[in-house]
Amino acid sequence: MKTIGLIGGMSWPSTITYYRIINEKMNERLGGAHSARIILYSVEFSEIAECQENGRWDKCAEILGDAAEKLEAAGAGMILICANTMHKVADEVRVRIHVPMIHIADATADALEKAGVRKVALLGTKYTMTQDFYTSRLAARGFDILIPEGADLEAVNDVIYGELDRGEIREESRERFSGIISGLKDRGAEAVILGCTEIGLLVKQEDSVLPVFDTAEIHAVRAAELALTGASADD
Repeated sequence: MKTIGLIGGMSWPSTITYYRIINEKMNERLGGAHSARIILYSVEFSEIAECQENGRWDKCAEILGDAAEKLEAAGAGMILICANTMHKVADEVRVRIHVPMIHIADATADALEKAGVRKVALLGTKYTMTQDFYTSRLAARGFDILIPEGADLEAVNDVIYGELDRGEIREESRERFSGIISGLKDRGAEAVILGCTEIGLLVKQEDSVLPVFDTAEIHAVRAAELALTGASADD
């Protein structure tokens, strides 16, 4: 079994999801008292959020690159950045390590392809939805991406940073997201990517008129599979 290195804390509620799912999948496959070998480096999120807001992506890359190096030195056989938005600096982090890094957008694209989905809605932070570091990676795989517009886009971003990042789950926000997803279905979306690892804490399949692809779950399951098979996946 490979040791999984997690760069977490972006934010802490979704890092719990990663830890739970990886261990559940390991125990499901191996049974008994088996669990995963995991090393977690949890960053201080306020520092990351401030860098995002001020456009200091170079500083974000430095923080995450340092975390990745420490995880590798501690024995991690693969690295995951447990956040969609921070994959903006994935290339800068990747060059600082010698073990595979599992890219969250690639794992999500594989799941979409397996399901036969091509036109997909994307919910996430304003950075993930409007910048091309994420959408272009999906587009290169042949996907047509739809994102919310206007007030809906701002609402998704505000709920992520104002509620979900702190572990707050509000019914009115769930209803707002459900309505936004319905609107994206009306525009032709065949499924919705929960492209922020916290959104899965708020939106479940029963809250969506579209099939839900939860990136935190997809990413965590891929890590467990690769840790067991010994296969290599990289971005």
